[in-house]
Amino acid sequence: MNVAYPFQIDARGRIAAANVDDHVRDLVEQLLFTNPGERVNRPTFGSGLGQLVFAPNSEALAASLQLTVQGALQQWLGDIIEVQDLGVVSEESTLTVTVSFRNRLNGRDQNVQLQKAF
Repeated sequence: MNVAYPFQIDARGRIAAANVDDHVRDLVEQLLFTNPGERVNRPTFGSGLGQLVFAPNSEALAASLQLTVQGALQQWLGDIIEVQDLGVVSEESTLTVTVSFRNRLNGRDQNVQLQKAF
């Protein structure tokens, strides 16, 4: 059983479950939104995307973030997903991160897109 994220109780009063595709997408989102040092027992877990709240948006930031996210995905989720494409685009006041990957558990292709406004 894959626990749904965010944690919730279903209509039967049990822990809500998620299908494999939703569960893997949730894992990618959790990794991207967690800052390194935020988890006590896994101090290197995370991508640092959340630390950009006060950072100025630029092409250099996008390039740096792309390397950081790629490394985090390979380190923490490499046995579950195969990253096919990772795009980080900086346009005006918006940073867009798009991750295209193959779910190794069922072979399906999935996409996750996150946007952050500055």
